[in-house]
Amino acid sequence: MPALPATSVANLRDLGGLPLGAGRAVRPGLVLRSAQLDRLDPAEPAVAGLGIRTVVDLRTEVERGDRPDRLPAGARLLVADVLADHLAVSGLPPAARLKELLTDPALAEEYLGGGQVREAFARTYRAFVSSDSGRASYRALLTELGAPGAGPLLFHCTAGKDRTGWAATVVLSLLGADEETVRSEYLSVNTAVRQAFAPMIEGFTAQGGDPDLALDMIGVVPEYLAAALDEVEVRHGSMEKYVREGLGVPGEVTERIRERLTAEAG
Repeated sequence: MPALPATSVANLRDLGGLPLGAGRAVRPGLVLRSAQLDRLDPAEPAVAGLGIRTVVDLRTEVERGDRPDRLPAGARLLVADVLADHLAVSGLPPAARLKELLTDPALAEEYLGGGQVREAFARTYRAFVSSDSGRASYRALLTELGAPGAGPLLFHCTAGKDRTGWAATVVLSLLGADEETVRSEYLSVNTAVRQAFAPMIEGFTAQGGDPDLALDMIGVVPEYLAAALDEVEVRHGSMEKYVREGLGVPGEVTERIRERLTAEAG
């Protein structure tokens, strides 16, 4: 689905309308994704019209402190720090350091050059699946989506591509989307993310930074998603078991999510 035309929120997307097979689709207006909400204008018609009731912030404490969310009118905030454990073990991963790395080409090259960037992101994606903080965070998101009487929910990280991309993958997979739909939605954010970060990418290359390295940090590529999917397969055997056993989400919650978020296509 194309990005929604909001000027105060980057990479805002409704999962509604995505196909689920057998004449079904994701019900519009109930589950949305975006980049950070630090510049959100609650009065902007494109935002206000969504009626968002819950915002799930997947960012680290550092990211939240640097750029706190501005919430839509009447929305409540749920913090679900996916990378808290990863941070404690190995320092802030690149998914949570984009702005710092894009303003310091020398640091980016030292930290992520020579092919290290894709390995670093792959490790981070595996941590989404296997770390305690990752499991707790995605369990919290699904629990909110499956709560009785839940309203429209928006989940986000900083750029809306990695932690948010995995959240969308899990939700769509639970709803029965095929691999092509899941992968297409995951990759479709590249255009919006590159637009949002264009000034930083230009500054990075103007300072002598490697443009390919910048694009690997800013964008998403199939191998990042493949790393998380492989972690699910190796540890749990299927997405269903990952959600039930790895995340500890009861079957009745999963069923409520399917009932709420599934509609007839068209």
